[in-house]
Amino acid sequence: MSDSNPTLRRHDSSRTRFLEYQAKRKARHRIGSHYAPIGQSEVRRRERSFWDLLSAFFKLLGPLRTSIIFALATLTIGTMLRLLPPAGTKLVIDYVLNQQPLPNWLVKTWPGAEERLHLLFAIGVVVAGVSMVSSVVHLWGRWFATKAVNKMQMHVRRRVFEHVVRLPLHRVYQLKSGGTASILRDDAGGVGDLIFSMLYNPWRAIVQLVGSLLILVAVDWRLMVGGILILPIVYFTHRTWVTRIRPIFKDVRAQRQEIDSHATEAFGGMRVVRTFNRERSENSRFVRGNNLMARQSLFVWWWSRGIDLIWDTLVPLATTGLLMYGGYQVLQEQITLGDLTMFLVYLTMLLGPIAALANSATLFQNNLAGLDRILSLLDEPLEAGRQEAGRVINKNEVTGAITFADVDFRYPEGEKWILKDINLKVNAGEVIALVGRSGSGKTTLCNLVARFYDPAQGCIELDGKDLRTIDLSSYRRLLGIVEQDVFLFDGTIAENIGYARANASTESILEAARIAHADEFIDNLPRKYDTLIGERGVRLSGGQRQRLAIARAVLADPRILILDEATSNLDSESERFIQDGLQQLMKGRTCFVIAHRLSTIAHVDRIVVIEDGRVIETGNHAELVAKGGRYQEMLTLQTQAN
Repeated sequence: MSDSNPTLRRHDSSRTRFLEYQAKRKARHRIGSHYAPIGQSEVRRRERSFWDLLSAFFKLLGPLRTSIIFALATLTIGTMLRLLPPAGTKLVIDYVLNQQPLPNWLVKTWPGAEERLHLLFAIGVVVAGVSMVSSVVHLWGRWFATKAVNKMQMHVRRRVFEHVVRLPLHRVYQLKSGGTASILRDDAGGVGDLIFSMLYNPWRAIVQLVGSLLILVAVDWRLMVGGILILPIVYFTHRTWVTRIRPIFKDVRAQRQEIDSHATEAFGGMRVVRTFNRERSENSRFVRGNNLMARQSLFVWWWSRGIDLIWDTLVPLATTGLLMYGGYQVLQEQITLGDLTMFLVYLTMLLGPIAALANSATLFQNNLAGLDRILSLLDEPLEAGRQEAGRVINKNEVTGAITFADVDFRYPEGEKWILKDINLKVNAGEVIALVGRSGSGKTTLCNLVARFYDPAQGCIELDGKDLRTIDLSSYRRLLGIVEQDVFLFDGTIAENIGYARANASTESILEAARIAHADEFIDNLPRKYDTLIGERGVRLSGGQRQRLAIARAVLADPRILILDEATSNLDSESERFIQDGLQQLMKGRTCFVIAHRLSTIAHVDRIVVIEDGRVIETGNHAELVAKGGRYQEMLTLQTQAN
């Protein structure tokens, strides 16, 4: 939730936040809002009915439909077999215990049934055999359904992951790493559970319901009508509660996603947390978030208990009423005691699955809310260049000339123009240095070169062809990037260097490390290239991480190289060695170098000075110094400071 005073928001109690949540929830329900759950960014989406969700779920099943159909078929057989044993209750009570005259069909089926003990034994053997067969068939089908659940979870998680990594960069940043993990773990996992809660269990209830009703018709159709009268109550109670429960469950899941993202952020920035002694404040934020989620969960619990209350009242009343009517029919000799007993058993079998569905309605709606969130995420458009196939290019055919033509840019959902009227032609193999004060637009310009974003106006061309017409994946294979904020994965040194090229050979990894002068410290490690560096490379120094990032870019063998303060974390001696390696790497490649220390870019082919999103000066070092403009001012300031 946004707030005009974030400091006050940070210290609000969970009760205050919950009351605000309640007010917003009621307002949303009153106006029929179709926006994202409360507490999340307002991403517009369409409201989905149960039938929309059911249709989308069937599409997600894909090749698993065969397994599901088989599981439902075996469930049908097993459930129908389970309907037979209660009929044995009538036979035992009427023809064994009360010794009523045996019907002709029973005498013809079982010779010697007149001997009551033999009849009792035969009924017991049949009931036991049918029950065992039913259990085996049921277990067989449930095994297929359980496998389908796990395959479904893997399929949905893979599809969501593939989609999220192709979303626009600003949207990925909004989701945050912890929030994405929450979606993959909880929401995608809940979609798989719908196989049981939306298909398997309801189908078992339907088969048992229809079978029980058909048998009850044979006993007394009026008793059967009494059982059917319960069904409309089931429908209307569920319909009333569903419209209120599912949106709250979506809010609970959104709150859990926010908690996970904050926790991941806190642990990722633990050095900063400890530096500023903010452990208690981070703990308080975590506790307040969990308290709010607990209040939301308790709130939805009370709504869910409404269904339980209805059923806890309805089932005993219905059973008592039917028992009294059936007992009266027995006294009037309209039906036998065995008929009444069998009817009550079937009534229990009829009400049992329905009551179970009512009790599991909370979990069902929770999983439906997860499916709704997954579908909303999958509906979000991919980053520019992913939606339409472009022309695939070959690295060997690209020279690397980049042209900016009347480019304007501002970030999505932003109002300020970051770049304006950029016209810049970079020749193939030319080394361009971008200089300017922080926030002038240097990194944004390189983001456009990497095509993390597309220009709002104008175009960027590669060898005379608009980047928007080129296949994005093949274009990114031309790039090598070393940023100021180095990101390394939790793995070995060799794995992090080799990340730049699939199936990279050991020799190529060693050569890349040598060029980046990373081999100097790697060879001194106990396990050398097999050394585990920890999450984000926490076991290495800043300079060591920077050299691994440079080695990774070397291995990529790019046509276009972007260096964003690539030597900022190095001491003077290491920087001198790496500058020599970078000089070799830059040969024959188009390079964009962002640097604040102007002494490191005096050798480049051309320097571009950017201020307030505009190019104000271009030329080599000597030309700009002679010109006496903004570059000369920056150089003088740095020289005096040194």
